[in-house]
Amino acid sequence: MSELFDAVDALVASRSPLPPAEERKRLRVAHGLTLDEVAAALKVRRATVSGWESVKKPTEPRGPEREAYARLLRQLAELYPAPATPQEPAAPVPATFTGAPRPAGFADPAEARTLSTGEASEAAAMTATENTQTPAPVAAAPAAAPRPARTTRPSSTSRRPGAKKAAPVGTPAGGTDPRFENGPLAVVDVEDGKVLAYCVGGLVLDVPAKSLPSLVEWTLKEAKLGQPKLSGPGKDADPLLVLTEAALERYGLPVTLTEEERLAGRIPEGHKVVKQLARAEWKLTKRGFGPWARIYRRATGSERACVQLCIPSWNALDTRHWGEAGQLPPAELARVLGTYASRVMTPRGSTAVTGLELMTALHPPTRASEPDATGKRHSEHNPGSLGKDAIDPMNWPPCEVPDGHPVLKDLPRFHVRGPGEKLFEEAYDWARPMTDAECTLRHLVGIDVNMAFAAGANGLNVGLGEATHVKAPVFDPKLPGSWLVDLSHVDLSRVKVGKEWVELDGSLLPSPFTPKGERPDGPAWYATPTVAYAQELGYEVRPLEAWVRRENGRYLDGWYNRLRDAYLATMADLGVDADLTPEDFLAAMGGYKERDPELAIVVSAIKATVKGGLGKLRERPRGEGWRPGEPWRALSRPTWRPDIRAAVISRTRINLHRKIVKHAAFTGQYPVAILSDCVVYAADGTSPLDFLPYREGKPLPGGFKLGINPGLVKHEGTQTVLWGEEVRERFNAPELNLARYIKDGTVTDVDNGE
Repeated sequence: MSELFDAVDALVASRSPLPPAEERKRLRVAHGLTLDEVAAALKVRRATVSGWESVKKPTEPRGPEREAYARLLRQLAELYPAPATPQEPAAPVPATFTGAPRPAGFADPAEARTLSTGEASEAAAMTATENTQTPAPVAAAPAAAPRPARTTRPSSTSRRPGAKKAAPVGTPAGGTDPRFENGPLAVVDVEDGKVLAYCVGGLVLDVPAKSLPSLVEWTLKEAKLGQPKLSGPGKDADPLLVLTEAALERYGLPVTLTEEERLAGRIPEGHKVVKQLARAEWKLTKRGFGPWARIYRRATGSERACVQLCIPSWNALDTRHWGEAGQLPPAELARVLGTYASRVMTPRGSTAVTGLELMTALHPPTRASEPDATGKRHSEHNPGSLGKDAIDPMNWPPCEVPDGHPVLKDLPRFHVRGPGEKLFEEAYDWARPMTDAECTLRHLVGIDVNMAFAAGANGLNVGLGEATHVKAPVFDPKLPGSWLVDLSHVDLSRVKVGKEWVELDGSLLPSPFTPKGERPDGPAWYATPTVAYAQELGYEVRPLEAWVRRENGRYLDGWYNRLRDAYLATMADLGVDADLTPEDFLAAMGGYKERDPELAIVVSAIKATVKGGLGKLRERPRGEGWRPGEPWRALSRPTWRPDIRAAVISRTRINLHRKIVKHAAFTGQYPVAILSDCVVYAADGTSPLDFLPYREGKPLPGGFKLGINPGLVKHEGTQTVLWGEEVRERFNAPELNLARYIKDGTVTDVDNGE
């Protein structure tokens, strides 16, 4: 009989009633839970929980997961009852909402105080999420609906009067580390004569500091800002203060830089605030007091004393990557930067600088050794890192360095290095005239590879140390390096796809060995992935010489994983999940930025972190009176590694070409234009599904696949074939790269891609 009872109980549980999707999300957010935490508790994927909360097209849990999910929601509903009416909340919330429209019925901002420094810890503890390492992700608002008001979590300790909460801008990022319980950063502003620090999660602190030196002291001693280290041997992230224009005026700093200061990247050393810092024994880094200033004292023991400043009105937040973030109200700016900090890392400068710093944070150059005979530990090289010392400029392979490098100082002044002297691994910029058959089709459809360069870094074996020169080497596809080899014999009209030879129209394909898609005409320098691809296509390779790196490893794997997870989590918050069908994915991508413009800024910054970080690996001279043949500042970094940049770009370009070849072999369709990670095809319809070969929802193995994951593709844009022909005729350029303009069709001038 008990078995029958169990069966009946299971049957009832399988139909456990659930609230609407929007209410499910409200309850989770009210309790400060992340999608990952709920997924882990219910033993399902993060995307599954996201689907249960999807306002547009919610999925329903089944089986034992439904019963457990219903139980969770019932308990949360008891803690956070829904308001009886939109104007009359079930229980008044002693909090102030600023920076976003305040829900009706909540207290007026004038009726609440800010948290004093002593009260901040208690208030943060009442809203902190359980996160043992990095701050919790910020939850997104449902599409086309106002953000739900955060409800104060009940606590065994009564909340002191005077708490002030900003608009519900995301989950708190305090984690369990009491040192950083107020999150990684704060936006400092002045309202009604009071200095306030807007933290993530809506927390606002009262700032007592009257000068910039005292603001730094307060930040380090009382604000409880910062972020735990990302790797065992690493260092905790320093607190970041973002100064608004009002804060700049309060602390005696200019609201904007003069043209001279902008070009110098700093205010003069004789500025009164710089002198104040010096009198208080605070130091500035070599880049001085600029848009991203670092103020520090020498470390004593393991304690660091350093604060980072970000000054948006000095153009700290480049609009190309951060959009209008610098114009946001303090609470919203704290949300944007806090989300980025929790998912990537606390910004250390531009997105490019942060991308590079993330590599080091995940692979610190040194670690503590095992105790010696006296029990003392010493600093030693951290295996898998690039070490603490830069490669001597004179030890670089001449083929890998840019023009003007010290190792090339003996070259004639106007000497131009060709492919036999210089490694030239760059992204595609290729186009061709359309065939007569393609001109009979109606549309040009562009597809774009998501996070293409991040995907190129995933699993890539790169050199960690110096290169060794080898004459007439046997090519090893597992050995990172630069190879001088003749690949002009590779004929794209007959190549191996998998294990079978296939016949293609090679005249309609770009060469995989040059950025412009031209077939090489003799020996040239290539990175390992390019040469390995020639072998994969079925052709023999015989290098003449090489610079190889026998100390190597998958240095970028952790970097890729961190940025991939940040990108996918933020896109999921914007309603674009990783497990959508092709049709649903295309629909979800339509207008995703409008669902939450602030999170859309975070997506843009994450993508810029990938490209910028890789670009920094081969940073060029930046003024400072540099002359060709002299070293420049970036050469002193262990992370100045043009060989790693070249390997990533090589692999990214090869990954794209491989998909193009498989698509051509299966469909007979060839690209019309390629620009970096965007490919344009002629098609009868306006959608990628009009030319991508999906069968029963499954893509061509090894070909293009629609989806949000790095390496998969999205719709970039569609224009008519007539548009393409008219543009090329207007500029008298039959090979004008239409991929550059496919997104919106706007062509202001011919861009040669230089």
